[in-house]
Amino acid sequence: MADKAAAHDAVMCPAYNAINLLQEKWVLHIVRALLDGPRGFNELSRAIGGCNTATLAQRLDRLETLRIVTKTVCSVMPPKTSYELTSVGVELDSVVQAIDRWARKHLAPDPRARARHAGARAGS
Repeated sequence: MADKAAAHDAVMCPAYNAINLLQEKWVLHIVRALLDGPRGFNELSRAIGGCNTATLAQRLDRLETLRIVTKTVCSVMPPKTSYELTSVGVELDSVVQAIDRWARKHLAPDPRARARHAGARAGS
């Protein structure tokens, strides 16, 4: 029964599909990095850190298919590829900003815990 409900949500609920996309590992990191402007593949890889190139290429292809990212290839040798958010992708800025505000409010390290941690390390 749960599978049938999930299948129905996938077909009928845009929010369900958006959450599935945005929960994919590296997607929000890519969007966040591209909010600063166009970046080449290697520059983007360095900006988000930790994502292997195959996964990054796969995520960029998916975002391009969904018209969230646009890819530009300059015909120079070697070819230079640049990725940029489309207007649809730029609309995700409010989502990224909302996550940032929430994280700073609820997940920011407690300064007292940081001080205790630093004191414990100094004593070891």
